[in-house]
Amino acid sequence: MTDPRLDPRIALARGVAGVLRLGGRGATSLPGRLLMRLDRGALARLSGRLPQGSAVISATNGKTTTAAMAASILTGAGVRLVHNRAGANMAGGVASALLEALRRGGMTGELGLFEVDEFWLEQVVGELAPRALVLSNLFRDQLDRYGELETIADRWVQVVEGAPADTALALNADDPLIADLGRSRSGVLYFGVEDPTVALPGLEHASDSKHCRRCGTPYRYEAVYLGHLGVYRCPNCGAERPQPTLAAERVELRGLRGARFDLRHGQHRAAVELPLPGLYNVYNALSATALALSLGRSLAEAAAGLERVKPAFGRAETVMIGERRLAILLVKNPAGANEVARTLTLEAGEHDLLGILNDKVADGRDVSWIWDADFEVLAPRIRRATCTGTRAAELGLRLKYAGVPPARIRVEPALDAALDAALAGLPDGRPLYAVPTYTAMLSLRELLAARGQVRDSFA
Repeated sequence: MTDPRLDPRIALARGVAGVLRLGGRGATSLPGRLLMRLDRGALARLSGRLPQGSAVISATNGKTTTAAMAASILTGAGVRLVHNRAGANMAGGVASALLEALRRGGMTGELGLFEVDEFWLEQVVGELAPRALVLSNLFRDQLDRYGELETIADRWVQVVEGAPADTALALNADDPLIADLGRSRSGVLYFGVEDPTVALPGLEHASDSKHCRRCGTPYRYEAVYLGHLGVYRCPNCGAERPQPTLAAERVELRGLRGARFDLRHGQHRAAVELPLPGLYNVYNALSATALALSLGRSLAEAAAGLERVKPAFGRAETVMIGERRLAILLVKNPAGANEVARTLTLEAGEHDLLGILNDKVADGRDVSWIWDADFEVLAPRIRRATCTGTRAAELGLRLKYAGVPPARIRVEPALDAALDAALAGLPDGRPLYAVPTYTAMLSLRELLAARGQVRDSFA
C-alpha cells in the first residue's frame, strides 16, 4: 500500500525527474531533494518498503567502485537491488534512487545498496537503519569542505554508536581511524591485507593518520600498504591493528590488467582474478566482500561477483576513440594519485598523460594536495603530458618540479582542445592515460558523450 500522505509529493518529485530526463539531464539527486523538502520523513518511509532492508558503504576513496563490486556480487546471487549507481551519494541521491524504484504496490528491488557521502552518513544511517554498514577508509580529501580527518572520524563515532544494535558493522582493520571506531562494539567484521610482498618501503609523504587516536603517539608500522593503511601499533598505549577476519593474501598486482589475490575468511578461501587495477581496488574488493558476508552471502559468491565486475565510470574505465584507447583513472587526493602512479609504473614503456585538474566545489577549492602526491615516481616514464582543467597551469608546474622536462609538458586549458592534442601523435597501440579530478571526470565524460564515444554522461 502506498502512503496517502506521500502520494502527491511522490507524484510531484517524479514529474520533476521526468522533465529532467526529457531535457537530457540526469535525475540523480534533485527529485529526491525535492521530496525530502516536501516530507522530511520520506527517506525512512521509502526505505521501509524494501523487503530486505538496506546496506550502506562510506569512505573518502572508492565508494562508487566498492558499491559496484557489491552490486555485482549481490545481483549474481539473485538479489534485486535498489542502488544509487550513478554515484549521487548525498541524502537526495539515495532518496532519488528509492523514488525511481517505487511502483504501485511496492519496490522494484528487494535490497537497498547505497554509497553515502562522508558528511551525510549520520543522517542517512539514522533514517535507513541499515542491515549492514561498511566503513572503508578516511583519507585527506576536500579539506576546505570537510576539515581534517579527525572531524569526520568524530562524526562517524556518533554514527557507529547510534546505529541499531542489529546493524552488521564491517571496518577496515588497516586504517587506524576506521578500526578504532569498532572498539566499543562487539561482533565487528574487520578486513585487511595480509601480504608483506606488496608493502611499501615506509610511510609516504602524503600519509594521513600517523598518530594514535587514543593518546596521540606516532604509530609504529610493521607494514605500510597504501598511504597510512597497514599493520600498526601504538608504542605508548598499545592500541594496535585488529586481526582481520577477512583478508586478502598472495596479492599480485598486474598494472591496468587487474590483480590476483586469495580471499580468506575463517577456514574458507577463494582465489580472485580481479579485472580492476591497483592495491586500492583490492581494498575495495575486501570492502564489498565484507558487505556481502554481512548480508549472508558466501565467500564463493563474493569471489564470483568480483570477477564479473566492470569499472564504474572514470574508475579505470577504458574508452575507444577510433583506434585509440583512452584509460580514465580518477584521482581526488594524494593517496589516490600515488596509487595511480604506482599502477602506471607497472605498465611497460613510456606513457602519454592527460592530466585534468579542477578546483570546483566537488573537487575541493584547495588543490595544494598535488604537491603532496609523489609524481616523481612516474616522471621518468612520462613521454608527454597534456595539462588541462581550471588549474592546468598548476598541474604543469607540479609535473615540471617532479622532473618531467618542460618540453614534454603542454598546458591547454580548454578540455576539448587538450583531448585532441593529447590524442594527436599517440604511438600506435599505446593508450592515453587520462587522470582527472572528480568534476573533471564528469566534464570529460560529457565531452565524450557529445562526441558519441560513450553512451551518455550518467551511464
